[in-house]
Amino acid sequence: MAKIKSFADLKKIKEDVQSQVALREKGENSDTLVKVRVAMATCGIASGAREIMTYIIDECAAKGIDNVVVTQTGCMGYCYAEPTIEVVLPGQDGVVYGNVDNEKALEIIEKHIVEGTLVDGIIPQTHKTIE
Repeated sequence: MAKIKSFADLKKIKEDVQSQVALREKGENSDTLVKVRVAMATCGIASGAREIMTYIIDECAAKGIDNVVVTQTGCMGYCYAEPTIEVVLPGQDGVVYGNVDNEKALEIIEKHIVEGTLVDGIIPQTHKTIE
């Protein structure tokens, strides 16, 4: 661990620890949370998924939306549409969005996550599960 040289360093450490604790606490109540999964396989990262994930986290925090947990996942199989994210509202099936940039991410946050309204950019489900 690096030495603390200033009050700003100490404040940064405090914020990091608080966010980790908040994530653990949210994990215990995951049934009531909106889950956002960002595809972070090689193709996703190369297409900007890391930046999209950071943007979504920052925007939700800035807007005071605290019922969302943002995580990363591996390949979703939609390499042609990267960056891709999946949004799962409590009690509903997940919806996958493709070609997500900051503008589209903001629209998804404001409409789908907050209001529960689907927006353009959904990748249709192309497979059925085995019953």
